Amino acid sequence: MITNSSEQVNNREPLFIIKIGGNVIDDEKTLHSFLKDFSSIKEKKILVHGGGKIATAVGDKLGIQSKYIDGRRITDDETIDLVTMVYGGLVNKKIVAELHSLQCNAIGLSGADANVLPAKKRPVKTIDYGWVGDVNATAINASAWQLFIDNNLVPVVAPLTHDNEGHILNTNADTMAAVLSIALSKLYNVQLIYCFEKNGVLTNVDDEASVISELNVQNYNQLKNDKILFAGILPKIDNAFDAVNNGVHKVVIGNSDNLLQLAKGESGTKIIS
Repeated sequence: MITNSSEQVNNREPLFIIKIGGNVIDDEKTLHSFLKDFSSIKEKKILVHGGGKIATAVGDKLGIQSKYIDGRRITDDETIDLVTMVYGGLVNKKIVAELHSLQCNAIGLSGADANVLPAKKRPVKTIDYGWVGDVNATAINASAWQLFIDNNLVPVVAPLTHDNEGHILNTNADTMAAVLSIALSKLYNVQLIYCFEKNGVLTNVDDEASVISELNVQNYNQLKNDKILFAGILPKIDNAFDAVNNGVHKVVIGNSDNLLQLAKGESGTKIIS
């Protein structure tokens, strides 16, 4: 566990690392509204995006069938080419272009660019996920990120990494955001915001008013044991705790429509170390 004193953290320049999920990307109006709010944040910032359903739609047109096990995409040889084109090309560059229209000086990146996110191919255990990457905070080239950020560029990061052997790897965007936040917390006062379609962590997935305002490990474990939380939110919460327990100043989970409120701590679920 990485610990930073309050004085150390407060003396560092603030940096927002904001992750948007596929449901935001899939809806053009929602994405535009989100990017408008994102561009208005004056502090240094990074946007990490998922892939949404666009890769599946493009794959269907190309005759590339999507394969899943327990909801996780299997990235075979055809699929890694597909997601590289869609995530690193189509989705990433559309977001970058729209941010420029909003006077936000964005630069699109994958993990292979400037070696910013090297990773390792996930080892085969019971399931072979194919070209899927796992990234570690200690492997991240923090100085490259600092070069972009401190020169008033806004990185927009596709969910792709590389293995230092010439292969692109499909990588979970939530995990990328957490690991990147941990690595950059040594240089900045980092606030990580997970944006998706819900108002936060809910005790009732069908009731947007059932937001848990603060969540600590004890409460989280109890809610998991009681099977109160929607299973799909658990990996996101695990990544959030990993970040806040390893030097990240603040982590919030909430609705993309409320980005500016989330940035002020006025909405969503705050993850407590």
